[in-house]
Amino acid sequence: MRSTRHRTIRTGITATAAVTLVLSASLAASAAAPHSRDGATGAAAPAEAAALTWSDEFDGPAGSAPDAASWNHETGGGGWGNNELQVYTDSRDNSALDGNGNLVITARSDGNGGYTSARLTTKGKVQPKFGRLEARIKIPRGQGIWPAFWMLGGQFPGTPWPDAGEIDIMENVGYEPHLVHGTLHGPGYSGGNGITGQYMHPQGWSFADDFHTFAIDWQPGSITWSVDGVAYQTFTSANTNGNPWVYDQPFFFILNVAVGGNWPGYPDGSTQFPQQMVVDYVRVYDSQL
Repeated sequence: MRSTRHRTIRTGITATAAVTLVLSASLAASAAAPHSRDGATGAAAPAEAAALTWSDEFDGPAGSAPDAASWNHETGGGGWGNNELQVYTDSRDNSALDGNGNLVITARSDGNGGYTSARLTTKGKVQPKFGRLEARIKIPRGQGIWPAFWMLGGQFPGTPWPDAGEIDIMENVGYEPHLVHGTLHGPGYSGGNGITGQYMHPQGWSFADDFHTFAIDWQPGSITWSVDGVAYQTFTSANTNGNPWVYDQPFFFILNVAVGGNWPGYPDGSTQFPQQMVVDYVRVYDSQL
């Protein structure tokens, strides 16, 4: 349990007027081997066994913006409820395609204690419900750097956080380069009391050294997390200790790189800028064979 970690979701999201894509296929029972919290692991079902429902492969010219049909930019500073330092922008300096099939989110320092980065969401545009959701990502590194691939309930902000629900598919804090975290935040279990677990790199290496695939297999009443096809935890409605399970509804994606905050701490003399999170793809499979 990460008692010092607290995520308060800033409520300034602007929903883009668009038809919500709701992906509501039921996950087959064999899609992932259940995993207990005692450290046992099982192989997640291969994505190739499922039907691809939606994806962004980030193909496009170098320097171009991510596809506006799928992605919104959230902008601004103010700490984002976690005493973070960065200001999120919609500048190509902070988020752009690299021309090689990747989205690159770049955290930059101005050299005077200020930082910029990007935070992209699919709010109102792509909001899956159930299925296999995954992204292949090479995360950044360094003290005070906080990359994340996560989701919020599609009713947010009309339904406030944490009642709307949050699914953290992957989070990393720079002082733990060999660990990634998967967490649920909901009513009665949020912030430092989220339902959480972690996965260690099999060789104990930094996750920033290479690309890795971070995924959830999601069905009514159950979510299983995996890294590179290895399932490391399953949480079900039984894990909420009588509090509401709020995950049987559409959620939208968020990709961001924060700088500083209550959980990761702050950059120091060892932290090098710029830092980049490179995203090869984000995919949604409906798990129908």
